[in-house]
Amino acid sequence: MQQFTGGGASAEQADRHFDQVAQSVPQGQLAQGLGQAFRSDQTPPFAQMAAQLFGNSDPNQRAGMLNQILGSIGPGVLSSLAGGALGGSLGNLFGGGAGATPQQAPQITPEQASQMTPEQVRQIAEQAERHDPSVVDRMDDFYAQHPGLVKGLGGAVLAVALGHMAQGMQRD
Repeated sequence: MQQFTGGGASAEQADRHFDQVAQSVPQGQLAQGLGQAFRSDQTPPFAQMAAQLFGNSDPNQRAGMLNQILGSIGPGVLSSLAGGALGGSLGNLFGGGAGATPQQAPQITPEQASQMTPEQVRQIAEQAERHDPSVVDRMDDFYAQHPGLVKGLGGAVLAVALGHMAQGMQRD
């Protein structure tokens, strides 16, 4: 892990070591590293990474991810997405969920998640982050449970995450 603290490790090294590190650090520490990578100016915007993760996920993971994101935005934000068109389609997926309160947010199923595109998820993630920046915290917790998917973001993102995990280990 020391090679990642100074930012000197390459993306290729990060890609090779991520699995080993993800299995050996506590899940909370992995989540913190992922959260820092999601927020870093050295990585693509959170919404872009969310869309990429969605595209690489299986239907159950897609549903879990969408439920995390959609749980952070209310029906008003949902209905405003993409000029209302995207919110309307999500409302239809949820069986009229646009009228639900955030506490009653319906859960999207894997089948419903399969109807969404990565571009739609990017738009949703962008709005969710604007509305509630803590959505990134929910996503880093979610993806700490699915570290294999994070590898699909590439070595540069992994290097940032590993660097933050290494710094956290030094502080502890």
